Amino acid sequence: MQGTVDGFNYGLVTPLVAYLMACLGGALGLRCTTRSMRVTRSWRPGWLALGSAAIGSGIWTMHFIAMMGFTIDRTPIRYDWLMTFASLAVAIVMVGIGIFIVGYRGARGTALFTGGTITGLGIASMHYLGMAGMRLDGQLTYNTFTVAVSVAIAMAAATAALWAAGQVRGFLWSVGASLVMGLAVTGMHYTGMAALDVHVHGTTDPASGGSPAELLAPMLIGPLAFLLLAGVVVMFDPLMVAGQPADVPPDRKPGVPAHPEPPHGTRHPAAHHTPHHTRRTLVHRRSRTPQNR
Repeated sequence: MQGTVDGFNYGLVTPLVAYLMACLGGALGLRCTTRSMRVTRSWRPGWLALGSAAIGSGIWTMHFIAMMGFTIDRTPIRYDWLMTFASLAVAIVMVGIGIFIVGYRGARGTALFTGGTITGLGIASMHYLGMAGMRLDGQLTYNTFTVAVSVAIAMAAATAALWAAGQVRGFLWSVGASLVMGLAVTGMHYTGMAALDVHVHGTTDPASGGSPAELLAPMLIGPLAFLLLAGVVVMFDPLMVAGQPADVPPDRKPGVPAHPEPPHGTRHPAAHHTPHHTRRTLVHRRSRTPQNR
């Protein structure tokens, strides 16, 4: 029989909280991506990895907060733990690939298109892999056209957000980009849910797996704690907040004293005049020394 699907069991509470979590992860991740473009290459992978984990954690948390308000009539919903946390890994890895491409190749042209496409596919993969981890007394089917629309939304909005982050125009610019990414993730989620049809079997056999309430604690303790830590890093880095470029040249490593070469044809006073002056002074003093002993 056809199951009645309700994605707003708690009204607008779960969609709004889910959207805020997607915006938080997007804001932290895009600021880290922006910061990586202004530091030496030795520091760049760390910032890009932090940004990838922030965005991946944000969209994963957003998905399962939204799923807290998802119910199906006549059957309980359970979640497979392995598949659920595998969706988190897939989100971080695929978003990371897209961000690393943009971080090293720039937010323009082919690099932007490739990075945005992979990031959008990572968002969509996380969603549908998380849905595949659902365990219930029924069968899930999807409308192919609506699924394609949801994937296109994720790809287009992820590309737009990465482009905005690559413009490096300050903190407010990145906030706007994070709002776009949050809207993309949330819109993609509910578009994908609109493509879902559930056929309930009508048996009394309980579904295996953990309930949404059992997944809530690790979801809050893990990714949310990481997002909090990433937020602290952003808050205490003035360049991240102000959006000002760093004064470190790309070929200089932090902590290593620089020894700039003087321009060609320019004589350094300490290297040329001082030894000559000292030599003349010694000769002059030696000439005035009495010869009689």
